[in-house]
Amino acid sequence: MNLLIAVLILPLVGFFLLLLFPRKSEALIKQAALALSLVTFLLSLGLIGPVIVNGMTPQFETNLPWIDSPAIRFHISLDGLSLWLVVLATLLTPLCVLISWNYIKDRVKEYYAFLMLLSFGLIGVFVAMDLFLFYVFWEVTLVPMYFLIGIWGHDRRIYATVKFFLYTMAGSVLMLAAIIYLYNRAGTFDYPAILAMLRNETFTMGPQLQMLLFLAFFLAFAIKVPLWPLHTWLPDAHVEAPTAGSVMLAAVMLKMGTYGLVRFCLPMFGDAARKSASWICTLAIIGIIVGALVAMVQPNMKKLVAYSSVSHLGFVVLGIFSFNQVGLDGAVYQMLNHGVSTGALFMLVGFLYERRHSLEIKDYGGVATVAPKMAVAFAITMFASIGLPLLNNFVGEFLVLQGAAMAYFRWAAFAGVGVILSACYMLWLYQRTFLGETPDDVKHHMHDLTGREMAAIGPLLILMIWMGIGSSAFLPSIGQANAEILKRSTLNVETMVQQQAPSLGQEVRLGR
Repeated sequence: MNLLIAVLILPLVGFFLLLLFPRKSEALIKQAALALSLVTFLLSLGLIGPVIVNGMTPQFETNLPWIDSPAIRFHISLDGLSLWLVVLATLLTPLCVLISWNYIKDRVKEYYAFLMLLSFGLIGVFVAMDLFLFYVFWEVTLVPMYFLIGIWGHDRRIYATVKFFLYTMAGSVLMLAAIIYLYNRAGTFDYPAILAMLRNETFTMGPQLQMLLFLAFFLAFAIKVPLWPLHTWLPDAHVEAPTAGSVMLAAVMLKMGTYGLVRFCLPMFGDAARKSASWICTLAIIGIIVGALVAMVQPNMKKLVAYSSVSHLGFVVLGIFSFNQVGLDGAVYQMLNHGVSTGALFMLVGFLYERRHSLEIKDYGGVATVAPKMAVAFAITMFASIGLPLLNNFVGEFLVLQGAAMAYFRWAAFAGVGVILSACYMLWLYQRTFLGETPDDVKHHMHDLTGREMAAIGPLLILMIWMGIGSSAFLPSIGQANAEILKRSTLNVETMVQQQAPSLGQEVRLGR
């Protein structure tokens, strides 16, 4: 059994193991969940070296028959695109165990079991190289998140859970139909085999068919991102979810959508993706600006951070559909940056909620006086989120804007407005929450970060700084994988595609 299988299977083993514990052994359940998730993270660190050293060649590959008819294979591997997303998922799982330590008091066994199952599904999505296997993992992630929000969420948790489930399932059904069609035409679900057929022209798709299949995949991924105007499920899910649910949803689960766009839509449907680039980038820019504007008027902290995710992930989609190395590298790096900084934001908001039992910004003020460590942690996270130089988001946003400018300068100009607006709503949130006079209720309920909370937020703060000043540790492996993806995306594109941006007007040149 290779290392990647161990990293994938251990959370699933943890899921079943935790269900066997006696319900009353809450302390033992927490300790077991923390130990299993920490071991998984430590094992995942062993994946980094071989992927970086061997460049574009998939590593830790396992390709075994699973089901004979139809021909479904257990095919998993790792490259520079999926490596860091797997590590991010394994890192955040033990941190989510830590932040839930005192917060979750009911059905403790089931809660941590579902957290482990969610980790299993997320890792599987990023390593699956069989389209049917990918779909299985894609759907597996829905189950634990459904219960995490529906059982341990807040007052409107049922509404938020059903909305989240229905939105995601609607897109997934179309993607499943497209996967089945590809199998019927290609005779296999194996993704590398399908790419090889496209390269050798033993399997071809006409322009109309390619566009239909692209849109079926794209809609599923766009809902998960979520891309404007398909984003309305996200604020409700975040507000009602427990803190760990919000962290995993924002930091890792939303990246399933952007990962799918890069991994599947660009290589398989390169011509259709280029023809759609103008209107997709227009939607991304609208999402960047509208998400930021709506975040500015939110009275609820979780909703503010949720709408900031809509804005920030618009940058990721913009970078992907710029169709150049710089933009795509920035998009993938921004996936990781958003996972770290927004995951930390939801953690800190959760810490505030545990003390004050309110998400309303008006119920706070002067928190820095009684909780200076929390104020410093929130300030670093806030500055990272708005893209301050030397912190992680700056690198990703800079590369995305540079890539967008190379494709079509006005895209970068409009998207740059979102950077300014993000500074407005985040600074205003910090001012109203942490500065000014401290109300008596805040003095009574608020205390500074505990050792357990510092252990949870500390690694993310370190990553924000490291990824800001040491991006060379991450970008080479990402760039190698992206170069191969861009190369594959041009296989069926014989000439340069010329598009008219529907609402920004001007010729756009994409392709070779």
